[in-house]
Amino acid sequence: MNLKEIFNTYKNVAVLGFSDRRDRASNRIGRYLKENDYNVTGVNPVPDKNSADNITIVKSLSELPENTEIINIFRRSEFLYDHINEILKMKTLPKVIWTQLGVIDQKAKELAEKNNILYIENKCIMVEHNNIFGNN
Repeated sequence: MNLKEIFNTYKNVAVLGFSDRRDRASNRIGRYLKENDYNVTGVNPVPDKNSADNITIVKSLSELPENTEIINIFRRSEFLYDHINEILKMKTLPKVIWTQLGVIDQKAKELAEKNNILYIENKCIMVEHNNIFGNN
């Protein structure tokens, strides 16, 4: 499945490491996806808010809606393997795990792929979407 097919097929996105601060990349990209007709849920255990910029925030992956199809990860590489293990405990597995620029872990990638989850690594979901669809 190529990136255009992924974007056209999967519309329910979780942003792991979502920030309620508008100046943070995770917030900006979450808003971009929302503005481009994706259903976006932020995941962050810290904020006391349950939403920011019309994006629902949950405290853990286990609280995500069961229809979550893409998990876009904004966490440092050293946390990836543990996050993949946590994702594998979800009732319904996502179709795609997407890690942002600079977020790389070969063992995490192998674990996701072994469990039939498409793994896109070291790419900005907003840049890739914009390159395909030309949105600003």
